[in-house]
Amino acid sequence: MLKIYGIKNCNSMKKAFDLLTELGLSYEFHDYKKQGIDAETVKQWLDHIGQDLVLNKKGTTWKKLSEQEQQLALSSEQALIQALTTHTSLIKRPVIDQNGQYVIGFDEDKIKALKLST
Repeated sequence: MLKIYGIKNCNSMKKAFDLLTELGLSYEFHDYKKQGIDAETVKQWLDHIGQDLVLNKKGTTWKKLSEQEQQLALSSEQALIQALTTHTSLIKRPVIDQNGQYVIGFDEDKIKALKLST
């Protein structure tokens, strides 16, 4: 089952939804703005994908954090998980999970490759 994580009214998410629909791929949507995200899922992403891909340092949420908060978030994996579950907008969007195969951010070619592996 394909699962897509993100925020419903984000432009990257809208493009991903449209592409998944166009490709005929069914998916389950998890809106972590409304539903939150658990530490175990975030840890799994960090283990499989890495912090550089999961953490969105270009977004306004990261930039609004004080330098001290940013340093604290980067001080350990546990601190980063805490920051990502508290401030879900720090997670790049979308996160697409197809049985442990991940696509982070809107990447048309990688999303199309999911269709080939179904």
